[in-house]
Amino acid sequence: MIKTFINRPILSTVISIILVLLGILGFNSLPVTQYPDIAPPTVNIRATYIGANAETVQKSVIIPIEEQVNGVEGMDYITSSAGNDGSANINVFFKQGINPDIAAVNVQNRVARATPLLPSEVNRAGVVTQKQQNSALMFLSFYTSNKDLDIVFLQNYLDINIIPGIKRVFGVGDASVFGGKTYAMRIWLDPQKMAIYGVQPTDVTAAINSQSLEAATGALGQNSGGSLNM
Repeated sequence: MIKTFINRPILSTVISIILVLLGILGFNSLPVTQYPDIAPPTVNIRATYIGANAETVQKSVIIPIEEQVNGVEGMDYITSSAGNDGSANINVFFKQGINPDIAAVNVQNRVARATPLLPSEVNRAGVVTQKQQNSALMFLSFYTSNKDLDIVFLQNYLDINIIPGIKRVFGVGDASVFGGKTYAMRIWLDPQKMAIYGVQPTDVTAAINSQSLEAATGALGQNSGGSLNM
């Protein structure tokens, strides 16, 4: 075989030219991307059941949602996890080639069926459904040299100024901050005192909500500059 190409240089030259032309045509026609879409489309479902442990979240939140989402068009398999902080996380994996936008809409419709079966606290906090990949694309580190600013301030700064901008980048499914703490009021309940007074966590939550109401101030005077359409 090698002697054939050695004894026929014109044939070898023609074959080489054909291979070069085919390579140029393939380079111009085949799609080239920095991050090829090789991972299966994934839709993530998140919910929070305040005051519930992992077992309660599993029985009252994850199982009703999984029963409705299971069998959605193009689904490959589904995984879920529950935390003792009341968090529920469900990942629905689809077959390769399924449109992730259509998959997210189909999952959202299935989650809507499970909404009446979920506890009222979960529906009040909201069930978030969005398409995303499990693997992180990039990790960024932020720090401050100002000793007067702590980790809570840095977390709040990222949530207000950095994270929204990253989420607006085309192709970014989600962005989150690890290791920080947001400004919040944390209330620790004493189970023994609650049992004595007959108080439940929902009662404490209702009392806090009633005392943290921000009502509209309104306007004083008959002619406040508003318009009236008849």
